[in-house]
Amino acid sequence: MFSSLRIRNYRLFFSGQVVSNIGTWMQRIAQDWLVFSLSDHSPVALGMAVALQFTPTLFLSLWAGVLADRVDKRRLLIGIQAAVVLQATVLGVLDVTGFAQLWHVYLLCFTFGCTGALEVPTRQSFVGEMVGRDQITNAVALNSTIFNMARIVGPAIAGFVITWVGTGWLFIANAASTVAVIAGLVMMNPDKLFRGPAVPREKGQLRAGLRYVRRRSDLMTVMGLVFFVSTFGITYFTSLAVVAANVFHTQADGYGLLSTLLAVGTLTGALMAARRGTRGGPSVRLLLLAAFSLGALEFATAFMPTYLAFGIALIPLGYATITFLNTANALVQTAVSPEMRGRVMGIYVLVLIGGSPLGAPMTGWLAAEFGGRSAFYVGGGISAIVAVVAAIILLRRGGVKLTARRFGRQRVLTRR
Repeated sequence: MFSSLRIRNYRLFFSGQVVSNIGTWMQRIAQDWLVFSLSDHSPVALGMAVALQFTPTLFLSLWAGVLADRVDKRRLLIGIQAAVVLQATVLGVLDVTGFAQLWHVYLLCFTFGCTGALEVPTRQSFVGEMVGRDQITNAVALNSTIFNMARIVGPAIAGFVITWVGTGWLFIANAASTVAVIAGLVMMNPDKLFRGPAVPREKGQLRAGLRYVRRRSDLMTVMGLVFFVSTFGITYFTSLAVVAANVFHTQADGYGLLSTLLAVGTLTGALMAARRGTRGGPSVRLLLLAAFSLGALEFATAFMPTYLAFGIALIPLGYATITFLNTANALVQTAVSPEMRGRVMGIYVLVLIGGSPLGAPMTGWLAAEFGGRSAFYVGGGISAIVAVVAAIILLRRGGVKLTARRFGRQRVLTRR
């Protein structure tokens, strides 16, 4: 289950992420609650903040993938993390001193989005350089494990800290935790990285990446499914604050507990993905099953009558969500050649996150007009339907038993 941790460079990265992801989740909860407080509990304002944070992905993620293929990924990540430290510190100081206004948070959400649009495709494509092709599936699952472990710890801490001292110190704590990532990157041995051939700077590299994906019907199928499920189905993360406050009338600690229960499911799913990663490659059959389960469970969760029942229902929903996301990520990463990985992951991040500027305001509008539960049954219904449509398309093309296998020196998705 932990085979990729035998590699020292990845252990350093993993250790830094353990600390930093807890800080990231504390900041996410604090940011949502700060926007909610400054806007007099407006779901639309919360949706706008999320949209601003993810809008830069539309414009920067493809270029970030090209950049990641051209430059030293480790050094690029160090610079990006330094910018995150600065941004979190500014927001924390504004909040602690009482000067924070809603437009300040909106502006910093946008700047966080800019660094995130650069960081995510770079970090995801860097995983292959740290562990090599044979360990990518396991490393992706372990990354998800620590991310979701932090999702349990971070919101639980954040909920109580907000109740005691407010949101400001959580932003400063996130800035401090990000230093751990920088330290791990600095301590790595560059000579031990599994780097592909250098990609020289030349015209048309972005178009080449787009053509590469367009000509691969397997990648197009996976990315299309990811776009619809992430845009309409996985927006429920944003809705939790609305449900906690407006449906069940709890405070920040109630919101933190719902996030923690969701994270129990995602952590369990991530651990199972890590276990599967040591036994074989990911499959599109599992991806389709996870997508449909995510939609069906989200739809059912919308109708849970009590706070406790709603919270318990989030556990299997979290399991299905992380199974879907991990399988999609591993399928894409194992399907591409190393010199294209940065650009393909840039496209993947675009379809994964790029729909948030549409999905987040839609979620806020649904919650304001039809109640906090509405985003769950609408998003769940869309996800389940899209999964069925994708399965039908694959069946008509000859079957859904798709898996990643070795083809020459690279892994490709094949139909059999």
